[in-house]
Amino acid sequence: MPTTTAPRPTRPRPSTGLHHFAWRCRGGEETRRFYEDLLGLPLAHVIKSDHVPSTGEYCPYVHIFFQMRDGSYIAFFDLGDDVAALPSPNTPAWVNHIALRVDSVADLLAAKARLEGAGVEVLGVTDHHIIESIYFFDPNGIRVELTTPTVPQAEMDAHALRARADLDAWTARKAGLRAAAAASKGASDV
Repeated sequence: MPTTTAPRPTRPRPSTGLHHFAWRCRGGEETRRFYEDLLGLPLAHVIKSDHVPSTGEYCPYVHIFFQMRDGSYIAFFDLGDDVAALPSPNTPAWVNHIALRVDSVADLLAAKARLEGAGVEVLGVTDHHIIESIYFFDPNGIRVELTTPTVPQAEMDAHALRARADLDAWTARKAGLRAAAAASKGASDV
């Protein structure tokens, strides 16, 4: 009697890379000065329209793209009202950020000096044991990290082999924290 086995589930194919990540900005020119003049990312493309292509709604805007050396972009929407995106009220300011890679610790230190020379408050250099980073806010209140790897690729490969087990351990710990919080709340409701 022949046996059949269920086909193995296939994982979705990963994307080939980041094209762009976009935020709202307060002003296109202010944002251009920061990303192009200070961080060195060239303004590569501008889209101007009065209607949103995906929805058709009326909303005059300019969409500006700054190119990174790997061909990806960081992009912004200037909606013409001089309003920056508001931070999420339920998320600490240090959580949501974009991290841009630089080539070396020397490049990181040079960027820090350039930013501080332009009056930008910079936190770090912070040693994360696999990368070193500096942190600052752009003119729109978006947290930006500049970072550079400080360990060999073999060490990163070893971390990748443990990543799933590490996440599973966090998930179990989180469930325990939730259960303890629920038990504590239940006891205080009595």
